Amino acid sequence: MTAPRPTRQERLTGGLLGLLVGDALGVPYEFRKACDIPPAGLIDFVPPPQFDRAHASVPPGTWSDDGAHALCLLASLLECGRLDLDDLGARLLAWYEHGYMAVDGMVFDVGLTCGAAMRAMRAGAAAAEAGPAGQYDNGNGSLMRVLPLALWHRGSDQSLVHDAHRQSLPTHGHLRSQVCCALYCLWARRVLAASGDAWGAAVTSLRAIYASMPDALEELEWSLRPDDAPVGTGSGYVVDALRSARMVQEAGTYEEVVRAAIALGNDTDTTACIAGGIAGLRYGVEGIPERWRTQLRGSALYQPLLDKLLAATLDAR
Repeated sequence: MTAPRPTRQERLTGGLLGLLVGDALGVPYEFRKACDIPPAGLIDFVPPPQFDRAHASVPPGTWSDDGAHALCLLASLLECGRLDLDDLGARLLAWYEHGYMAVDGMVFDVGLTCGAAMRAMRAGAAAAEAGPAGQYDNGNGSLMRVLPLALWHRGSDQSLVHDAHRQSLPTHGHLRSQVCCALYCLWARRVLAASGDAWGAAVTSLRAIYASMPDALEELEWSLRPDDAPVGTGSGYVVDALRSARMVQEAGTYEEVVRAAIALGNDTDTTACIAGGIAGLRYGVEGIPERWRTQLRGSALYQPLLDKLLAATLDAR
């Protein structure tokens, strides 16, 4: 018999847990070459004994900066009822300085661009101006956290795109990073709605929105090239991260998707986080292996936010 399609609530839950589980699953394999990653069937929270783990002191099932930043964004949206960059920036800085939304309050993985942004905010820069905005500042740090915006947002596509651009600014100010966040949010929105061609529909909508934004349209068409077959290497470059997350969706189930993301090597936790959020939306929370949901640490941090998100969604219907 065909399994029932997940409900919207199950997809929302799957999206948030999907990104957290993917992040935590990828942590031990970070910065390793693809040729050094264990066979897919052996990729788990605890790698094979002979594998040289990254972050060896971090307990299995712990998310990194990716999950912490995503929860900072979700907490800010739920508390403020809107995207408030000053509030988001304060929460990100609280993560950097005090371990806010980090499991055990432990900050162990800070990207170069994110670190520069945190130091700028600590020195007094406004959140909207803190993120480095050079050509070579297009890491995946704002893309890795943006999914909660798509899960929470109830406005138009144009409004969602506007907010996706703005939420990138505290850490990644370049337009390319903003465009990647916007496309990912529209993609996630359509996966949540069980669209038959979620990526294609997202691209069509974004092109229409960017018709009056030539610089953003140029980034979409010439940097992201959304009509090309996705080929990614799992690197920290924001465009490659988005391509990689799209490419591995073809692997199959949630478990196969996140393992395929990690098998690419390199920025394994972030690739699996970005890909896992989409796969969680596709398959719902029950599509995420129960053993991984059980072994995921930090439930006291994410569960109250998830409960508020689900309640807000029900109230809006």
